[in-house]
Amino acid sequence: MTDRRTAPPDSPDAPCPTVHAAAAAPEGRHRHRRRALAAGAAAALIATGLTGLVGGSAGAAQPAAAAAPGTPASALTADPDSPAWVGSWATAVYEAGTQEPAASGFEKQTLRQVTHLSIGGDQVRVRLTNAFGTQDLVVGTTSVARHARAGGAATAGAPTRLTFNGKESVTIPPGAEAVSDPLAMTVPDDSDLVISTYLPQATGPATYRSSGWSTSYAADGDATRATGASRYEAIGASFYFLDGVDVYTRSSGAVVTFGDSITEGCCSASFVDQNVRYPDFLADRLTAQPQALKMGVLNAGISGNRLLADGAGANAMARFERDVLGQTGVRSVILLEGINDIGVTGGSLDPSQLIGVYRQFITRAHDAGLTVVGATLTPYKGAGYYSAAGERDRQAVNAWIRTSGEFDAVVDFDRVIRDPQDAARMLPVYDPGDHLHPNAAGYAAMGAAVRLAVLR
Repeated sequence: MTDRRTAPPDSPDAPCPTVHAAAAAPEGRHRHRRRALAAGAAAALIATGLTGLVGGSAGAAQPAAAAAPGTPASALTADPDSPAWVGSWATAVYEAGTQEPAASGFEKQTLRQVTHLSIGGDQVRVRLTNAFGTQDLVVGTTSVARHARAGGAATAGAPTRLTFNGKESVTIPPGAEAVSDPLAMTVPDDSDLVISTYLPQATGPATYRSSGWSTSYAADGDATRATGASRYEAIGASFYFLDGVDVYTRSSGAVVTFGDSITEGCCSASFVDQNVRYPDFLADRLTAQPQALKMGVLNAGISGNRLLADGAGANAMARFERDVLGQTGVRSVILLEGINDIGVTGGSLDPSQLIGVYRQFITRAHDAGLTVVGATLTPYKGAGYYSAAGERDRQAVNAWIRTSGEFDAVVDFDRVIRDPQDAARMLPVYDPGDHLHPNAAGYAAMGAAVRLAVLR
């Protein structure tokens, strides 16, 4: 087992910050901070002549037309001419491992979790998951509410209970998920939804996402209708048994941002509850569009994830079905992954192996009618697993991404955040010190670099 004290920053065993007590800032403050960062990033891109997208193809497959409400989530695509179900928030889940409290699970407790929505709508539904469970997951009740401006575990008004097939309780078999019935509830763009789930029986190890970057809470007994925070205690920044929130709205559908920790968000404790990852900045730009052009943004990043090997979650191809095709209303996907394969192997990897996975990803995305955007791998010189041989592999992979013409479009994240004085290293103003993961300003620059038109 890797020593967690010396693990590379994006390895499966690298420590991630947890939060045991937190109170989120009033709603809107984070949005203003992101807008300020995004404005600076956009100005910097314009000043340097960078446009982010450097390639495309006129032959991209066309997504299918929108389905009527009630169609299974995996079959839905949105049509800007009529309302449809669209994913507004999602997370990529995996098995519990040894980390607590996921390893032990929950019993006679209520989980309260805060999801940061991208696109809003006038109906919502919630997806609960037992994808990696070893026994039936019995859910007693589940409620939703807007997040209180004071933050923390408090709600804005009384929570409303959800139903599943007309009943408050639902049992989810191992490997399955359950989609709630639609609930008439208006939620704005860029808002926070509080989801509270009472688990009356021992769950066993939880299906979860370790680095959720959003404080979760637990209370004894059924506290799904509690509006205040007094019954709840913070239990860290992970998500449990929760993998999606859909909204009913008129839009251009959803985009999945697929990758590792650079997509998931990492690695400063100051990121918790701040929503300053590159998908968050991208969502701000998309939700600022006219209604028919808005899109949901779904973060399917997993810290430590790899293209060619399991470890921190299943390998990229193994989770493609659930984390990309299984998303509601998905129209496009941005692929940013491979740096862990390069770093962990120390440069012994043949770049053609990564390219082979990219080609499989492209083929499967096109078969499903999705637009697939390739993202160049960002600089990592100075990171714990950097090597000169690995850097040569990164450059070879990036050259293929830029020039092959096999992606429908390319966003050149490498060019956006690299140091002009040393192309193997991140620009110092974007480097928080681990030389691998951008800071909030770096994420803002990445979010500003994506050309929105190619996502629809």
